[in-house]
Amino acid sequence: MNTTTRRDLLKFGVALPLAAQSLHAAADSSLSTPPKRIIFICNSLGFYKPYFFPKTRGDLASSDYLQGISTSDKLTVFENLYHPGMETSNHDSEKSFLTGVPKPETPNFENSVSLDQVLASKMGTTTRFPFLSLSIYDRGWGCSWNNRGVAIPPLHDVNEIYNKLFGNEDVSKKRKQIAKDQNVIACLQRDLRHLENKGSHQASDQSKIQTYRNVVAELEKQIAHESFWLDTAKPEVQNTLNKDPEFAFSTKIENLLKLSKLAFQTDSTRVITLSLDWIYGAIKVPGATGGWHTLSHHGGKPKLLEPLSKIERDIVKHLNQFLSDLDSIPEGKGTLLDHTTVVIGSNFGDSSNHTCNNLPTIVAGGGYRHQVHTVPEEPTPLCNLWLELLHQHDIDAGKFGSSDDAPQSLLIP
Repeated sequence: MNTTTRRDLLKFGVALPLAAQSLHAAADSSLSTPPKRIIFICNSLGFYKPYFFPKTRGDLASSDYLQGISTSDKLTVFENLYHPGMETSNHDSEKSFLTGVPKPETPNFENSVSLDQVLASKMGTTTRFPFLSLSIYDRGWGCSWNNRGVAIPPLHDVNEIYNKLFGNEDVSKKRKQIAKDQNVIACLQRDLRHLENKGSHQASDQSKIQTYRNVVAELEKQIAHESFWLDTAKPEVQNTLNKDPEFAFSTKIENLLKLSKLAFQTDSTRVITLSLDWIYGAIKVPGATGGWHTLSHHGGKPKLLEPLSKIERDIVKHLNQFLSDLDSIPEGKGTLLDHTTVVIGSNFGDSSNHTCNNLPTIVAGGGYRHQVHTVPEEPTPLCNLWLELLHQHDIDAGKFGSSDDAPQSLLIP
């Protein structure tokens, strides 16, 4: 924040990371009971449903895309999940993937806190990074939204992410930065006291003051968290990122998933979102080159489905490798995958016609008794699953987003 001003900090569109609620319980990788972790991966253009979902109920081998998944005994494919209120939302539905707030396309849309941030408020209190928000490219927003419904800009440069997680840090420079930040906070606190002393009782003024107060509190916690970790060395991890320039799109996904694995393995964070947001222009994967968005509007045409399916198979290949890698790392009485809930999904059920029903959804790992493939009898809000994930991670909530009042159980602990 070396160049940050009070005005910069009070632009409420600026996202602020969740801070630790307890700063004196540093992460310990030798814990006898491994901690719970979770990652949400949103493939923003979805998957071609006839190739993704099993053709025979309960038989993963009958899915063109998923038949080769090496951890098939540790995942559940869900059908018949949807996000209510997205009928005309088109690509804006991405904004509501982890919030469930309807009608994100409307001019006066106000988002809510995303599921990962609710989880990070509990699970992220003892790690260097309370959460990580990642994406393929610099769009300015991804899956994560703070408790004011403001987008949290994701990290997208793999080298910057690696350096953030494992690179050397100039501690002296960081101390000076924190000191400047504390001075800024002191000015903000003075301004806040001035506003409070003015004594306006108008609802709009009181709302602004409360928002101001919340921002200041978040900044205070963030600086305290950074100060606590300042003298703790980062894990030493060799940089093995793939630098293949030929298939940049494929390589980027591989590297983002590798960094996610390393972040979990070193207990640098326990909550991650990864937005596989579609990009403009042509992308190249083995066997296909084309505009991902253009191909996703295939209209059932074989000449478009063929290259699209190769892009989607390439994504599934990397997801399979990610799950396999997590499952190959021993932890406690199981593996890293057994203690990590991996959610793979999309805001689109069919990107060709922009529908948000029958969303492709996978939950892997996490130590659940997986069902391989399950189909609720009635269309079920995706937020029912989100609510259940909150419960499975010891967060007591009666409702989340568009969840039902009495949702049926989807996961078996």
